Amino acid sequence: MSDYITFALPKGRIMQDSMALFERIGITCPEMNGDSRKLVFENRDSRYRFMAVRATDVPTYVEYGCADLGVVGKDTLLEQGKDLYEPLDLKFGYCRMVVAEPGELLRDEDPSSWSNIRVATKYPNITERFFARRGVQVEIIKLYGSIELAPLVGLSERIVDLVSSGATLRDNGLVEVETISEITSRLIVNRASLKTKHQRITRIIQDLEAVLAAGEQEEARP
Repeated sequence: MSDYITFALPKGRIMQDSMALFERIGITCPEMNGDSRKLVFENRDSRYRFMAVRATDVPTYVEYGCADLGVVGKDTLLEQGKDLYEPLDLKFGYCRMVVAEPGELLRDEDPSSWSNIRVATKYPNITERFFARRGVQVEIIKLYGSIELAPLVGLSERIVDLVSSGATLRDNGLVEVETISEITSRLIVNRASLKTKHQRITRIIQDLEAVLAAGEQEEARP
């Protein structure tokens, strides 16, 4: 099935947004409609395959060539640093990577005076690089669940995490101190696939680029 173009997509909302965008350029998969528990779907007529995977695994499937293209958040790309081609910002899945701490702590100190701190996060590599650039020594505690819990129980005073509306931070008495990066979903491509399936993949990228540009023009109109 080497003539197939295979996509790795995160399960959930990003997959839905991705397929809605792909549909605008004629890439569909009727087999994905409904509540199937399948993990691999095919459009045999158009020679497309879609893999439903965990978001953090998308770059791995693409890097190793199991998928030719994928959609994944910029946070995952920054954290993992895989050798991938990243041609497009797809403009959905927006959130922010921030440093946050309890509100009473922020009232008593200036973040610019930090020299040695402890931070809980799901993103140790991003966190380490961010504070290293500022010359701050950081002890990183890697967590997988609700990061907001760490300051509440004294595991760490600060966290690095993704926020959208910021409501979860506020509900737990935390405030944003700094924004590390703005995050959106990105299209990623396996570098070998870009050469071996150059015509089809380039067409997909160009068609998506045109749709995204048209959307930006539409939003800019008064």
